[in-house]
Amino acid sequence: MKEFDFIHWICGQSSFDPAAVPVGPGDDMAVVTLGDERLLVTVDQVLDGVHVSLAQHGPQAAGRKAMLRNLSDVAAMAARPVAAVASVALPKGMGEADARGIYRGLRALGDEFGCPLVGGDVSTWTQPLAISVTVLARPAGATGGVRPVLRSGARAGNVICVTGELGGAWLTGRHLRARPRVQEAIVLGLRYRLRAMIDISDGLAADLGRLCEASGCGAELDAEAIPVAADAAAGRHVEPLQAALHDGEDYELLFTMPAAQARQLCNDSNAPLTVTRIGRCIKEPGLWLLDAAGQRQPLEPRGWEHAT
Repeated sequence: MKEFDFIHWICGQSSFDPAAVPVGPGDDMAVVTLGDERLLVTVDQVLDGVHVSLAQHGPQAAGRKAMLRNLSDVAAMAARPVAAVASVALPKGMGEADARGIYRGLRALGDEFGCPLVGGDVSTWTQPLAISVTVLARPAGATGGVRPVLRSGARAGNVICVTGELGGAWLTGRHLRARPRVQEAIVLGLRYRLRAMIDISDGLAADLGRLCEASGCGAELDAEAIPVAADAAAGRHVEPLQAALHDGEDYELLFTMPAAQARQLCNDSNAPLTVTRIGRCIKEPGLWLLDAAGQRQPLEPRGWEHAT
């Protein structure tokens, strides 16, 4: 079984009171109701040898990435982080200086985005480093402002946009330096009608496939419009476009919006970040890639995926 087959199975087993849990498993964050307030919750982990190399990148980078992965989920919902807790399993023999480095990495990025580390758990074991972080957030506009943006709101005719540049993040180290698009997502949500959104952690094609599946639509991407990072191929025997489509670890935003809104955004000199219009949502299921001549080919929703 693959990771997302298992997640689909979990979603199928879940049953909630929609008044208490408006959004359950399957989105970037769950949403739960507490009295008159709504709380958003996400959890993600970093494993040495999977998401980071402790020997190569160091403990502080490992801690920072653990917080980054969660804050990127917060950005994908256009929410505002409130606090975080972390559970860290240290490999036996790790020194105190390295353990403190993990904490510093977690705290530095959390503090930068108003997400203090308020608790957690520490243990040791005979396996590689494992860090699990849970972040709590709230809607960014509780009084008529920004509602959480789900994956399920895209409709045929919507324009597909991405932020930043894509491809090669792991090999170039950009996956460690990436900044979660928390503030930018809130500004976009305040100014424009975002219909659906997801962060690009597993690859443009893979994450677009999940957004389209949740929304019940398909998508066409214009190959020449996709913003490919200059170092996307990074010396590999791979086409830069393929790297941008499938590499993942970019932690950029992928979202849909009405066409008129997209034109306004892409022409907005005061936009909070670079946004590129890369395609459109269609009624027909599946993903498609259009070349310069307008020829359409199927696009496999492939990217990073854990095996279970």
